[in-house]
Amino acid sequence: MFPVIIFAAVAVPLLIVGFVIARQRNAAGERPIVETDADRQREEEEFEDAERYQAEWREEHKHDLDHL
Repeated sequence: MFPVIIFAAVAVPLLIVGFVIARQRNAAGERPIVETDADRQREEEEFEDAERYQAEWREEHKHDLDHL
């Protein structure tokens, strides 16, 4: 009976403290990122460049993809 009491007195508070610390770390990491108009514009340009490159690549490698 005594080991059960020791386990409950030590392990349960440690688990609670660990859980609270984990929640604080996750909450800190979930804050929204502040995004400027310049950041949004750069991201849009990167997506447009990637889509343009993908279309060019598909056109160049069309014959390689025909046998699939």
